[in-house]
Amino acid sequence: MRRTVRLLTGTALAVVAAAGVAVPAAHAAAGARGGSLAVYPATAVPGGHVSVNTAACGDGGAATGDAGAVGAGRFALAPSAHEGEAIGQFLVPPSAQPGTYEIVAECAGDGRRITGDMVITLASDRQPVLPRGSVKTGVGGALGPDPVQTAAGVAALAVAAAGGTWLLHRRARGDGF
Repeated sequence: MRRTVRLLTGTALAVVAAAGVAVPAAHAAAGARGGSLAVYPATAVPGGHVSVNTAACGDGGAATGDAGAVGAGRFALAPSAHEGEAIGQFLVPPSAQPGTYEIVAECAGDGRRITGDMVITLASDRQPVLPRGSVKTGVGGALGPDPVQTAAGVAALAVAAAGGTWLLHRRARGDGF
């Protein structure tokens, strides 16, 4: 019985070890030509420009990109001198909604399909949106939009303070109210 358990355990370990060696080898072969699509910036805003590049199509290989998921349509990736990469650009439509979108490129030579992700946000990290205007609380502000009303309020407060001071002074002297 022990012999059977050892034999099965040894066989199972050999299969796992062989699979562990085969899987990285397969990934290395697929990644030898750069099997990914790089999207820059990975987070874009509606109306922004996006660059896409890949080395998966080989030296001098062109590709056709598709950003239809975000509404930008098809675009060309042309070969560049930078390490055999194909590079292309597209414009994110101003009507694009926030979310994660898949960008696809297909190599012209062998039809290989490469994908990359892009995230659309409404606010850019480079240009913070600052609040503008006044808060509508119904109470008003110290420096409201109308300087005449502000001056009138300050004058009313000054008259009230002067009158209160005068009445307190009279009362303290005993002149009565």
